[in-house]
Amino acid sequence: MPVPVQVTVTGPGGTSNGVTYTYAAGPVLSAVSPSQGPVSGGNTVTLTGSGFTGATAVQFGPTPAVSFTVGSATQITAVAPPGSAGPVQVTVTGPGGTSNGITYFYVGLPTLSAVSPSQGPASGGTAVTLTGTNLLGATAVKFGTVDATSFTVVSAIQINAVAPPGSAGTVQVTVITPGGTSNGVPYTYAAVPVLTSAVPGQGPLGGGNTVTLFGTGLTTTSAVHFGSTLAAFTVVSDTWVTATAPAGSAGAATLP
Repeated sequence: MPVPVQVTVTGPGGTSNGVTYTYAAGPVLSAVSPSQGPVSGGNTVTLTGSGFTGATAVQFGPTPAVSFTVGSATQITAVAPPGSAGPVQVTVTGPGGTSNGITYFYVGLPTLSAVSPSQGPASGGTAVTLTGTNLLGATAVKFGTVDATSFTVVSAIQINAVAPPGSAGTVQVTVITPGGTSNGVPYTYAAVPVLTSAVPGQGPLGGGNTVTLFGTGLTTTSAVHFGSTLAAFTVVSDTWVTATAPAGSAGAATLP
């Protein structure tokens, strides 16, 4: 508790009236929450402790807080200034002096350089590996606006994630950490391929003839089967694949 005393002056003519002077206990910090934030600053942190009444400054290392509000003798809210990646000591200065320091970490902005594989089915479930920098402490991995089904932070440069379901097309994969939101890297949801026809619809038992397959979602074709037999093929467009029929037995072969 602040302790007030009366200050007086004594001279040949006597002793003056008293004026109040208060001995204030020095501020003490016990916690900073959150204890980390982006190097760009701007996030609000809550300082708890004691002796905050009349605080005149809050410092993040050598840099003053952008602003601060004394909520009570035990709590201050402050806006972190920009800083360099790494730890600094947060302190409070008041009439009783400067507090002890509590560590606050400035976290670098995460960056993504690749996602592998970079495509998968619209049904989701594909295990992907994200590589980049400053990925420790990730709190979310997003495929567009949708959270990954799950993710594991392997290291500062790698995250393993499972793609959620999505609509056919390309989305941006991003990572969120206390340092902010990363740049996006593209991930493509491939539509389930649909075949509408095979021209010609028949050929010799010995195979070897060219068959043109028409349909949709064929751009990412990775295999063509005549029944259970693989065929050589060329993707011409999203709606057109040419294949060389393998040898077969008399009868109809299903093109899955």
